[in-house]
Amino acid sequence: MWLRELWFVLVGILFTGYFILEGFDYGVGMLHPFLNHTDLERRASLNAIGPIWSANEVWLVAAGGALFAAFPYWYATMFSGFYLALILILLALIVRGVGLEYRSQDKSPKWRATWDWLIFSGSLLTTILWGMAFANLVRGVPINGHMVYVGNFGTLFNGFSLWAALTFILLFLTQGGAYLAIKGDSRSRKHGRMVAQKTVWPALIALVIWFVWMDRLPSSLGHVDSLAIVLQVVAVLALILARFASYLTKNGWTLVLFSVSIASTTFSIFRILFPRVMVSSLNPAWSLTIYNASSTSYTLDIMSVTALIILPIILGYQSWLYWTFRKPVNDEELGY
Repeated sequence: MWLRELWFVLVGILFTGYFILEGFDYGVGMLHPFLNHTDLERRASLNAIGPIWSANEVWLVAAGGALFAAFPYWYATMFSGFYLALILILLALIVRGVGLEYRSQDKSPKWRATWDWLIFSGSLLTTILWGMAFANLVRGVPINGHMVYVGNFGTLFNGFSLWAALTFILLFLTQGGAYLAIKGDSRSRKHGRMVAQKTVWPALIALVIWFVWMDRLPSSLGHVDSLAIVLQVVAVLALILARFASYLTKNGWTLVLFSVSIASTTFSIFRILFPRVMVSSLNPAWSLTIYNASSTSYTLDIMSVTALIILPIILGYQSWLYWTFRKPVNDEELGY
């Protein structure tokens, strides 16, 4: 049934939107204590993402909702197997969100310094855990014949997933630097451009190694086709072109090209997974697929109609928000 394929693609699009938009959010959060030296600079950095960070997380909520309704067995197995990791992501997001809103509510240097490091920690931990989670979806985790995860939290730690975490960190740092080069104040724009230029080559190396590693995994045999390779090549080329765009001070193109790289990376993961959604390391036949993990045809029909109504609203609201707050940060109008 084509609706299963459609919803697999939609889930991939939702996670792609989340990683692009929250990628620069997390990047700015990870750069926050190091890139800015004065309180005014730190406030300006936070004001660059302040009006839009919560709207960006709508993509994660939508992706989770799509998983729950369209692929309930995928949702159940992943959320039970990755339970502790997802709880840590939730706590990190809460700490980060509270930090963004509360950091400048008190003028005490100790108060602000505490929240600065919590914003950094929340952004870093979330990035690490998402990288590890998606790496393990491809590499495989112990799932038995009843679609039950039989591993533990330590199972998620392996060389491939840790390298994925490093790759996600570097990609989001470049994305965050490129975003600050457009949206920050005069100091943040200069510093952000410098970060984007310096981190792009380590990010490129890490990404290439991760792609080669992923394509050679036993779980990837027979699933790395020409489309997956093309997506990986696009991701690499986009990073190279972004570096040259940054050198030419084309900050808008730099951010777009970094976003293309993140999008191609995410799509390549889903392409290699297809038609699987979670790979079983115990027995390939026990892997969850879009066929044995999906909802009924009736549910998918209802979900499709709902998506046609809700997605344009999300896109319209987000477009309006970004247009409203399109101007760079003004030091005299700092709300965060």
